This record gives sequence, structure tokens and C-alpha cells, in this order.
Amino acid sequence: MTTLPNRPNTALLIVDVQNGVVDGAHHRDEVITNINTLLAKARSEAVPVIWIQHASDELKPDSAPWQYVPELVREESTEALVHKRYGDSFEDTDLESVLARHGVGRVVVTGAQTDACIRSTLHGALVRGYDATLVGDAHTTEDLTAYGAPAPELVISHTNLYWQWQEAPGRKGGTVATTDVTF
Repeated sequence: MTTLPNRPNTALLIVDVQNGVVDGAHHRDEVITNINTLLAKARSEAVPVIWIQHASDELKPDSAPWQYVPELVREESTEALVHKRYGDSFEDTDLESVLARHGVGRVVVTGAQTDACIRSTLHGALVRGYDATLVGDAHTTEDLTAYGAPAPELVISHTNLYWQWQEAPGRKGGTVATTDVTF
């Protein structure tokens, strides 16, 4: 249903699954396993895979925390890498041009952190005209209860719940499990 003309394709976004982001994240290993499942499915169906990598004062480029987790391996010759400095993966990046080049009007979103970059990217996609599907068991966050946030499992379940019903004129959100993802 995307509002973007001539964009019939779907892409898999893998957002910020970097050592310094997911170290100690809720159900880290299960989430990475689910992302790997989706990665294999996307590759087998020739679906574009876009890797998003955040940089900040805590995630300095080329440092160990900045690197993607070793369990996820990008095919450098065929899978785009988008570098970002803001929560929304579209903000001040070339993500839009990468998706346009592949004719993408729908994104399937995975990664970290649920309450920051995942939510920002989902909303950023929807307001820019994309359909945006969240994979409910393929995103995670760290425990920020010391700062007044709900427990990670509540952040994740709430995000899954509210994104399930998101829509805007001509486009929609939605939440699905890894086993139910279609490209």
C-alpha cells in the first residue's frame, strides 16, 4: 500500500546490531538468531538487505563497540551499509536513495534499540510514505529501568502492540513474528 510510486519491493533492514548496542540486551542471542533466519530468507528470495550502523561518542567508527556482532555477517558485495548518527535511519543518511534504487516501498525492520532507533526508524519510514513492518521477536533493547524506563520485555511488548495498529493514508505499519514474515 505504499504511497511511493513504482516501489513494489520489500527490503530487510538490520538496525544497529552492534557490539556496544546489544551487549547485555534483552534476549540478545534469540533476537540475533531470528535476524539470521530472516537474513537467510531474504537472501534466498533475492530481497535487498540493508545494514544500518550507528556512530556516536560511545560508538566511535572502527572501534570494537561500533562493529556489528560477529554472529551477523554482511555480504559486502551485494548488501548496502548505511551509516547514521541519529535514531531515525533515514535522517541525514543515504537510506532513501538506497531503497529507491531497489524499488522498495515496504521495509521489514529488525535490530536495536527498541525504544530508540527502532521506533524512530519505523516512524521515519511511515511518514516518508513506506509501509513499515516490525518483526516482533527480532528487535531488542537494554535495561534502562535505572533511568525510569519500563523493563525491557515491557518496552518490547508495548512497541509490538502499538506498531501492530499503525497506519496513515495509503500506508501501514504492522507487527509479525519471524516465522510469519513475507517479503
